[in-house]
Amino acid sequence: MKYSKYIIIIVIGLLFNSCQDDFLNPLPDSAIVLESFFKSDADVFAGIVGIYDAIQGISVSAQTNTTRVNRGVQFEFMVTELRSDNTRTATLEGSRADFHRYLTDPDNLQSEDYYQSMYEVIFRANNILQYIDVADENNQASYTAEAKFLRAYAYFNLVRLYGDVPLITRVVGPKENEILFTRIPTAEIYQQIESDLQEAIDVLDNSSRSRASKGAAQGLLAKVYLTQENRDYEGAKALCEAIMSSGDYALQDTFPDVFYDELNNEILFAVEYDFGNIQESQGYSAEFTTTQGRQDGLNIVNDNLIAAFAQGGGNRTPTSFTTFSNATLVAKFLPNGTDLTAVPVYYGEFPQQAGNDWIVLRYADVLLMHAEAILAGSPQTSDTEAINSYMAVRVRAGFDPVADRPSSLTKLELLAERRIELAFENQRFFDLLRFGVADEILGAHAVDLGYPDYNPRKLLLPIPAREINLSEGRLSQNPGYN
Repeated sequence: MKYSKYIIIIVIGLLFNSCQDDFLNPLPDSAIVLESFFKSDADVFAGIVGIYDAIQGISVSAQTNTTRVNRGVQFEFMVTELRSDNTRTATLEGSRADFHRYLTDPDNLQSEDYYQSMYEVIFRANNILQYIDVADENNQASYTAEAKFLRAYAYFNLVRLYGDVPLITRVVGPKENEILFTRIPTAEIYQQIESDLQEAIDVLDNSSRSRASKGAAQGLLAKVYLTQENRDYEGAKALCEAIMSSGDYALQDTFPDVFYDELNNEILFAVEYDFGNIQESQGYSAEFTTTQGRQDGLNIVNDNLIAAFAQGGGNRTPTSFTTFSNATLVAKFLPNGTDLTAVPVYYGEFPQQAGNDWIVLRYADVLLMHAEAILAGSPQTSDTEAINSYMAVRVRAGFDPVADRPSSLTKLELLAERRIELAFENQRFFDLLRFGVADEILGAHAVDLGYPDYNPRKLLLPIPAREINLSEGRLSQNPGYN
């Protein structure tokens, strides 16, 4: 989000310093600090910005230390994309390489950072909700809805990756360990997510693409309905159709414009970054290359995905990945200023301070979810509306609206289309889980690439050991981890 971090330095500086030793647990005087600071609507708004700032995370240019930095979504590709069949790291060494080999352990720093980053989002959202009364009366409902949308977003990420997690919906004291460290069943977490998102839908409009909006809440709730154990296909279908009929969103004419004409009409919600601004930039774009990041080559495209693009990529392939020096790299988020025609390739003056936004939810995803909701878990459907939504995405990719239109749409065809359209956008791992084929596909993938440590229990990440230690035994570990 392109608000300067300095406008929130007072509140976020105090908040972050008070919770950096335990993102879930503020120091005893933190409530006093907040109470003395939140005195006006401007103060509350600064706190709202701080929630987005936690999602945005701190770039490697601003802080090179990898221990409890709060990278926000900048490490998300490791806990999602690398654990799918889409990508791998260029090396087999280090904790980053553990993700694609299913060797992630409870001490993994990147997993710990992501877990803590999402709780930092939740912690800041809860602070806003506690002090909402000091905001202008006309803004209280929208600020509340915005904070709850962001809290729901963080919990949705946590529950899909870690399973049962602590449910914290208010500011808690340092000794309230029962709340801080009790794992709550997934079904209850989803109830809270649904409640938060529904309130956001009822209150927000579609005036923003980089802040919470009604459309973003509808899209996220549709995905929640399609994900939770008791699927609500009709509810998901209705939400997708509400977005489709709103007139506020549309597919971009060309695929590259989705990523390089930022905050366009296809975007429901994106995390903003600012190129060349050490405080507001991101480092993951450089890490996807082989020469520009601090680690380099952290998102190398797997051969089976390259084959999938050859079969169904259409005109999306050049924008999705590119090959240099015998390595196939993600191209969707190449650092600003990248010139692929230059020899050597020019990545811009500050490739590690990239400004490429991170897209959380876009209209193509909604169209494909619409088809998924109509499919309703069945092997195939001949429903015209489902095929229309599927084909809208395909036609933009260069396929013929008549000759390439199927008479029926299968579950596997839809999953394959989602893989290509949303490749490298951290959706594939969650799609495999939602479609119920994660163990089958990832098990075969692990055999093909020689990853003997895969087992179905590894579909959940381990609860970070540090959190278990802080809980003094209250937090249990996920099965399959020591």
